[in-house]
Amino acid sequence: MADFSGYIAADELYDGPFCVLFIVDNHRFRRLYYQVLDHNPTNEDITRFFQRFKQILDAHGLTVKGITTDGSPLYPEPIETVFGEVEHQVCEFHVIKEVIMAILKAIAQARKRLKRQKTKCSRGRPSGTKAKQASRKNKRIQSKITRLFEHRYLFVKHSLTAKEKNILQGITRDLPHLRASRAIMDEVYRLFDRRCRMDTALEKLAQLRRRIRRFRRLARTLKKLFSPNLEKSLTFLDDSLLPATSNAVERANRRHRKMQKSIYRVRTREHISQRIAVDMQRDVYIARQSCTIKTLHRSRTGEMRKIG
Repeated sequence: MADFSGYIAADELYDGPFCVLFIVDNHRFRRLYYQVLDHNPTNEDITRFFQRFKQILDAHGLTVKGITTDGSPLYPEPIETVFGEVEHQVCEFHVIKEVIMAILKAIAQARKRLKRQKTKCSRGRPSGTKAKQASRKNKRIQSKITRLFEHRYLFVKHSLTAKEKNILQGITRDLPHLRASRAIMDEVYRLFDRRCRMDTALEKLAQLRRRIRRFRRLARTLKKLFSPNLEKSLTFLDDSLLPATSNAVERANRRHRKMQKSIYRVRTREHISQRIAVDMQRDVYIARQSCTIKTLHRSRTGEMRKIG
């Protein structure tokens, strides 16, 4: 706790019948506190977890300035109960991921509608004027479906080149709602620009929501843009030190998953807790270990110079 930054990230990790709760320093990327549960966490479990961590902070005379979590409904009430009016940031990546999944879902629905426009033809080579016209029509529709599938990433990519913009214009020629979805995605990315304040971003968000309501298809698909988590994901704009993402705790989760692969036998609550404790203790000695290694390398280099 000597170099505690005051900004933490919290998350839960499910390990079979167990659940591991982590609190990580969001600047130092260091695990601070954990708890292993033998059931799915509830608001009461999260509240007690935060209360025990706050007791440790109080013993060291430290306070929490900001908390970053994912969009889980487990955290808002316990955070308000234990820490009061502390800044609560919802991870930017989790919010953008939900919007991206909604955009890709809209593209998939557009492909299904195009597929229903195909004319059912008999098997074999088409004969007759109508059969040939239907065959040409089906080929054009299938070509558009294929291009929408191959270039679906262009609808959610952060920035497009001139060539990619031309491709996007071509595949959305008769699909104005998909062209609008790309423009909406650009507006979503602009919301998280650090150069603007939270009030400005909220005004942009209100305008974006009014624009979405004009498109009935997109309004049903992009329901995530009307979630209150989107407002909470913009909290970091008013605090330059508040991290926008929960990458620190996600890194701790990935480390735990890696530990699971190498030590598969660890499947009891006590053993999981002990393994995490050993891993956290190893983190404490990493800095000292690197200093020792550097000192040994310097001494060996000096001896080699003297011999030479």
